[in-house]
Amino acid sequence: MPAFAEAAVIGVKDDKWGERPLALVVKRSSGANGVSDAAIKDHLKMFADKGVISKYGIPQNILFVDSIPKTSVGKINKKELRERYG
Repeated sequence: MPAFAEAAVIGVKDDKWGERPLALVVKRSSGANGVSDAAIKDHLKMFADKGVISKYGIPQNILFVDSIPKTSVGKINKKELRERYG
């Protein structure tokens, strides 16, 4: 079972690349000690090494948040996330 409850990734402005991914992660209360920036990046790097995702797709920044906003139908509200963190 992952040490996080949920996660979302949005694109944020970057001076060099134009846009980079930003990961927002809600830690699971029972497994909060098992998740870290480095652990998430290492996990994603395995997929990049296999060619499943690009190395560019590994978020440079990972923010741990208390909650991720949802729309009225329960989907992740990326518009609100972009306004808040973009």
